[in-house]
Amino acid sequence: MTREPPGRRSDYRHFLAIPTRWMDNDLYGHVNNVVYYSYFDTVINRFLIERGGLDIHEAAIIGVAAESGCRFRESFAYPETIDAGLRVGHLGNSSVRYEIGLFREGKDEAAAEGHFVHVFVERGVQKAVPIPAAIRAALESIRR
Repeated sequence: MTREPPGRRSDYRHFLAIPTRWMDNDLYGHVNNVVYYSYFDTVINRFLIERGGLDIHEAAIIGVAAESGCRFRESFAYPETIDAGLRVGHLGNSSVRYEIGLFREGKDEAAAEGHFVHVFVERGVQKAVPIPAAIRAALESIRR
């Protein structure tokens, strides 16, 4: 099996600096694999709140996770600040596939890369609905 080469910073459209926390490390002295998904969730939701106008507490339409995955290349450890790159790989009517690259400060190649799929639903009934216009416009701005 051949591995794709790591993504580069220039492949991503939006960035957020995320400091690691002491509790992110596991007994092996590096950030535990499940924490990477928290970093993905953080860069995505911060983007949706700040650029898409998502009100996480009151919005009638929200994104719910339908799929996620991660390819690990290098470990992070506390204390370190991660540059999380974000782009949209696919934008459908009610779903979006985010692609995320996690970078060491000053490094051009991703230490980890992943994806995360949101399906937008009515909050109370969990029925798929079209992505709201303001969120769609924000997502278009970082589309691959």
